[in-house]
Amino acid sequence: MPDVLVAGETLVDFLPESDTPLATTEAFARRPGGAPANVAVRLAQLDRPAWFWTRVGSDPFGDFLVETLADRGVPDRFVERDPSAKTTLAFVSGDPTSGPRFTFYRDGTADTRLEPGRVPDDALDAVEWVVVGSVPLASDPARSAVRDLVDRANDRDCTLVFDLNARPELWGDADFREQVDRILPAVDAVKASPEDLGPAGIEGDTADIDTVAPQLHERGPHTAFLTLGEGGAVARSTADAPWGPTEASHGGYVVDAVDTTGAGDAFTAGVVDALAGGERDLRAVLERGNAVAAAATTRAGGMAELPDPDSVV
Repeated sequence: MPDVLVAGETLVDFLPESDTPLATTEAFARRPGGAPANVAVRLAQLDRPAWFWTRVGSDPFGDFLVETLADRGVPDRFVERDPSAKTTLAFVSGDPTSGPRFTFYRDGTADTRLEPGRVPDDALDAVEWVVVGSVPLASDPARSAVRDLVDRANDRDCTLVFDLNARPELWGDADFREQVDRILPAVDAVKASPEDLGPAGIEGDTADIDTVAPQLHERGPHTAFLTLGEGGAVARSTADAPWGPTEASHGGYVVDAVDTTGAGDAFTAGVVDALAGGERDLRAVLERGNAVAAAATTRAGGMAELPDPDSVV
């Protein structure tokens, strides 16, 4: 039985086949995506298959995603099909150095229609870790569904990991901050990049863990993970963390990056895999997260096969 549950969106990313703006791009490569879906796939590739609660349309894009998740080893118990809503699409632009930018087609799509109570209590009783992201919080009923899941997971003493993933096209800054402020007191660990933190109301140098972490700790999480792209990642925890009060950093790995889409999600999967496996040294946790992220960037798309999972240590 899986000891991790991941919840949130699955969608189709369209990546330009040339380095041109979206307005002039004529050809795209179709890739499966969605931050929580990427996390679930990476966990399966690391031999830690997780339950994945998501919802896609009963359309050809939904067929593609369901088949992809199955092919990648993700259990299908909570992969839902919506008979009356389409699957979300996202068009990606950017390059390996600047990072990806997204244009979403997500108005009333299937992943916005997650419903409370669809993951039963017995499933939450069986898992120790629950991973959720901020995108479903952008609208109801998915917002209420995720809050319900988080509340029931807390009642069962699950460890909750929150991916603070700001997508400006989906949010007004004030609403995004409000929803983040509401969920942070209910989670144990938060992962973010500097770009995510300003819209969430974090002030000062958002690339400095000594600036960022205290503001996050005040809102609830005992552990904060900050990804810094080519600079690696840093983490800080309080005395409330099972691994105690500590600060750690890891400089990452130098690779020939092909596509950075989903690198942060691969990092999250590596961190959860390490923690769920019993690792309590935060530097070793960061090392694992960075190794998985670096390996993921050497292939195109957020769910591409890791080049050699056995070598990710």
